[in-house]
Amino acid sequence: MRWVRYPCRLYVHSKRIIMQQEYRPSEIEQSVQQLWRDQNTFRASEDLTKEKYYCLAMFPYPSGQLHMGHVRNYTIGDVISRYQRMQGKNVLQPMGWDAFGLPAENAAIKNKVPPASWTYDNIDYMRTQLQRLGLGYDWERELATCTPEYYRWEQWLFTRLFKKGLVYKKTAAVNWCPVDNTVLANEQVIDGCCWRCDTPVEKREIPQWFMKITDYAEELLDDLDQLTGWPEQVRTMQANWIGRSEGLQIQFGIADSDDTLAVYTTRPDTLMGVSYVAVAAEHPLALKAAESNADLQAFITECRKMETSEEAVETADKKGVATGLMAIHPVTGEQVPVWAANFVLMGYGTGAVMSVPAHDQRDYEFAQKYGLAINQVIEPINDVNCDLTQAAFTDKGRLINSEQFSDLSSGESFDAIADFLEKQDKGERQVNYRLRDWGVSRQRYWGTPIPIINCPDCGAVPVPEQDLPVRLPEDVIVDGSGSPIKSMPEFYQCACPQCGSDAERETDTFDTFFESSWYYARFTCPDNDKAMLDERADYWLPVDQYIGGIEHAVLHLLYARFFHKLMRDEGLVSGDEPFKNLLTQGMVLKDGTKMSKSKGNTVDPQALIDQYGADTARLFTMFAAPPEQSLEWSDKAVEGSYRFLNRLWRSVQEHLEQGNVVELDVDNLTDELKALRRQTHQTIAKVTDDIGRRHTFNTAIAVVMELMNSLGKLTESSEQARAVVQEALEKVVLMLSPITPHISHQLWQFLGHEDAVVNVAWPDVDETALVQDKIELMVQVNGKLRSKVLVAANADKESIELMALADDNVKRFIDGKEIRKVIVVPGRLINIVAAG
Repeated sequence: MRWVRYPCRLYVHSKRIIMQQEYRPSEIEQSVQQLWRDQNTFRASEDLTKEKYYCLAMFPYPSGQLHMGHVRNYTIGDVISRYQRMQGKNVLQPMGWDAFGLPAENAAIKNKVPPASWTYDNIDYMRTQLQRLGLGYDWERELATCTPEYYRWEQWLFTRLFKKGLVYKKTAAVNWCPVDNTVLANEQVIDGCCWRCDTPVEKREIPQWFMKITDYAEELLDDLDQLTGWPEQVRTMQANWIGRSEGLQIQFGIADSDDTLAVYTTRPDTLMGVSYVAVAAEHPLALKAAESNADLQAFITECRKMETSEEAVETADKKGVATGLMAIHPVTGEQVPVWAANFVLMGYGTGAVMSVPAHDQRDYEFAQKYGLAINQVIEPINDVNCDLTQAAFTDKGRLINSEQFSDLSSGESFDAIADFLEKQDKGERQVNYRLRDWGVSRQRYWGTPIPIINCPDCGAVPVPEQDLPVRLPEDVIVDGSGSPIKSMPEFYQCACPQCGSDAERETDTFDTFFESSWYYARFTCPDNDKAMLDERADYWLPVDQYIGGIEHAVLHLLYARFFHKLMRDEGLVSGDEPFKNLLTQGMVLKDGTKMSKSKGNTVDPQALIDQYGADTARLFTMFAAPPEQSLEWSDKAVEGSYRFLNRLWRSVQEHLEQGNVVELDVDNLTDELKALRRQTHQTIAKVTDDIGRRHTFNTAIAVVMELMNSLGKLTESSEQARAVVQEALEKVVLMLSPITPHISHQLWQFLGHEDAVVNVAWPDVDETALVQDKIELMVQVNGKLRSKVLVAANADKESIELMALADDNVKRFIDGKEIRKVIVVPGRLINIVAAG
């Protein structure tokens, strides 16, 4: 006989493997991961004979180091992918890098290196970290959004959309840092100052490129009904963000002028209570009035320094200045003052609102502050409190003080007022959306160049397809004083593709949400250098399971849905939606707060893996909490996970030390062995449901641990007992293999199997094992538990009663007493009612 030595100190004689004494995760994991690499285990290809399954976790930003949130997110995806593979499906699980963005610029400034080299170095390091976790990715599909091979295709799509009229350029208000000479996102403005240099932020009007997402607003809203596999919370958040509303656009005249002022309202029932009209500081009427009003001009200047987000406007102290203009009420003809107010944004709606202080709390507070009239025109229908000395009454009700519309309900008045205004050409019904067109321009360097050439004669001209990609220069040092490509004539000087005249290339770059809005589709065919997508996209899409944080519920997920519809209409994909099912995992906390470097409460995943192994890290993150909930870090729980894997190792070891196992004979098992085998198959049934349908990995692990506890309590040592234990251990290893794939691979071979566990089918439930010959019933005397009896599963009521009454312990409590009644609850208990 020939002995063969394998890694991890395994010695094989024929088909029998002798286990090493200790569980050494580092040796095992390196060996198994090398096997996967050598065999290209996770390479995915199209196979029409199998049901496909595309599992994708939101790709990371290459910050340089994984954190525990990454570990949790990607382990969830890997568990689902491995489970679906064991179900016989053709699984695709890719990985890439969301590599553009401001953090790279900041790091480059700090380290005095080009953002590109910093990013690529981080990608190399983080790829190694992900591989150490044993994640089953098809690395041949790896992509990074900062490479020309990737972003050339979004440039191509942008030029196609330009020709369709779905992108346009207009002047828009932005947060501007005068020191860094760049636009800041609303999140980067802290207390009115730049988050990086603490300079007061200005609001500037600069040309920006926009995509017409509003053209798809209705479809984006309606198609939420298709997303039955998404959390209801996320669908609601998207619906609210899109914000469909039905209302009236109403025209107010301007006294002593031919001008009119348009406002949109969803509450025409309050029209008769208007006491002033508020306009944005940048509204043309306000700007014109400011020419002769110094106070108004100063106010407009102040407003230009405000942040531009709706949230900032809502929380800011409400201020205003009278413009001196008077608006003419469209029904009564009465004049009401026009105020410039900081709570009205020019970019939202018409830049003007009709103000009804009696029935809107914001208008009420503004009116109280500036002594404006508060006119009640709605009264409660039910016993609802209405005290206008304390607050506005904002509920709907019955109209009062509303001339011909008085006594109508709020609902009835909508059509009545709309009909009246439409006949007078002073208003019309209108459906509006809160959603605004997507501004995709960023005045930053590290991003995809916008593929537009600005010609003094031809205007904005898209870069011809043969000239794509427009490459971003990578060997660039960033000093923080604006985008370096804006001062690089070799980049922006060019000839107009249409007329040949001297022209300039666009120096703005795309918002980084642009890259992350379509990467899921590119994963299906990343090697295609001739087209953005090909027929493989229709094989793999939609993504069957998408995984990521709830913080992406609106922007990323909404933009990805929008992009999918754009690509569909371009003939690149079929289907309306990119993600069939969505799982939003919770955060990883320590000491009750989110892990962060600034708080000093982070845990290094690499150190965790080095000490305990990747399988322990994976087991802990899956066992500590349901995936949708926050996970509280616990050193003890990590150690507990490690102890469990050691116990599993020893259990297999002790089992194998007892020698060969005979074939299982299910017809000749004792009651104890039948019970253990029943529990094994009940466990399979529950784990299958917990992982496959419910994604409650914590309860799946818990029930496997219960089975292991039962194995440890087995008293029989017969040949058939060893056969039952062999079956149970094999099923445990298979059920744990998606969660702890390395130790499962090794234990599967120890248990006598030559094939890799990753290629083994998920265990089936033996329905016959679930059938019980006998069942245990609790016996109560006068409602108190006194004993338990084992009865035949098909025993009749009379037999059960006799067995309960004959039980020795029960006799102690009924001796000498009158048995008045015996109640049998089938399959559960017997209650004996005794008196005396």
